[in-house]
Amino acid sequence: MKDTLGILLAGGAGERLYPLTRDRAKPAVTFGGIYRIIDITLSNCVNSGLRRVFILTQYKALSLNRQIREGWNIFGREIGEFIEILPPMKRVSENWYMGTADAVYQNIYSIGSEQPKYVLILSGDHIYKMNYERMLKQHVDAGADATVATLTVDPSESRHFGVVEIDREHRIVGFHEKPKQTDIRSPYDPTKISASMGIYIFNTEVLIPVLLKDAEDPDSSHDFGKNVLPKMLGDYRVFAFNFVDENKKEALYWRDVGTLEAYYEANMDLVSVSPVFNLYDDQWPIRTHQRQYPPAKFVFAESGRTGHALDSLVSPGCIISGGVVQNCLLSPDVRVNSYTEIENSILFSHVNIGRSCRIRKAIIDRDVHIPEGTTIGYDTEADRERYFVTDSGITVVTRDYSLFENPVSVDYFTSE
Repeated sequence: MKDTLGILLAGGAGERLYPLTRDRAKPAVTFGGIYRIIDITLSNCVNSGLRRVFILTQYKALSLNRQIREGWNIFGREIGEFIEILPPMKRVSENWYMGTADAVYQNIYSIGSEQPKYVLILSGDHIYKMNYERMLKQHVDAGADATVATLTVDPSESRHFGVVEIDREHRIVGFHEKPKQTDIRSPYDPTKISASMGIYIFNTEVLIPVLLKDAEDPDSSHDFGKNVLPKMLGDYRVFAFNFVDENKKEALYWRDVGTLEAYYEANMDLVSVSPVFNLYDDQWPIRTHQRQYPPAKFVFAESGRTGHALDSLVSPGCIISGGVVQNCLLSPDVRVNSYTEIENSILFSHVNIGRSCRIRKAIIDRDVHIPEGTTIGYDTEADRERYFVTDSGITVVTRDYSLFENPVSVDYFTSE
């Protein structure tokens, strides 16, 4: 991987994750209590031996920048290793990033300055474990100009993915963008289709000219999957790499957490009795930045006032003070007060839940103070009058709902 430069795309607005992305970039959204979504991909990079990574940011990136600065300053620049943030500089364009390919194109000089032989392009908003070195080895062995990571999925899911058509030699012969239905089947599993994972390896000597050509095309939306790669098929050797899961579970695990429902379900995967996404594998550690908090504390053992948590992830600094938490994820510095019951919920950091509350199937954003006696998740119509509720009934409570209890003005919360 020494000849490879990673480009991690982290500039999307994350509109489908609103209101969690109202004040932060999507890759900076909390995941699994102590992590941010981007930590998963960056951990894959480190575990794969990738030591040079550019992170392309754009949208409300303050908390994302802080996470990278405080949690990922782990490489030595003096020996050519780095994880470096590149904000939009408009060096080759007057526009903000207009697509995945345009984002890379606008940083073409930064890529050239590192002189990599290969460029690995990644997304910062997926949950999975993958050894990118495996993909690079196949890319080199096949003599490929570009390689696309693919995942086998059920044909009924085709409308959610870019479907890749692959021949017997694993060479890509067609791209089909989110077809409603398709007769194409995967050579890796004849009952499935091969979907693009949005992970690409290019030879740098190929990537630069195809990006320049795409930038000059007024009809292009400047996206790798829609524009750049389909146009390469006739002139270049483009191959597929079938996803090899490092999660060590029976079923392959890959989640796009781009919607509130998908985000909620991916978090709930972590608190099941046998979690389908393994956070505890010391052979594939997931890194993050953790601030200094005392251990989690569970207090009171009186009748009707027992502080405990079941089937839950409870982060440092949390105090369960006479309340009951079940099937939940609590980020650092959360307090649950007496006689409160919370189930199937995600609580971000610095949340305070008052006494005698009943909360279920909710996402509580950071710094929210829930007043005593509040009920959330039991009356959908009543919740819609106060909070954001998804079609599937997930209630999202953001900071503005508790400001009457918080002395800091709303202007203070311009960014996380």
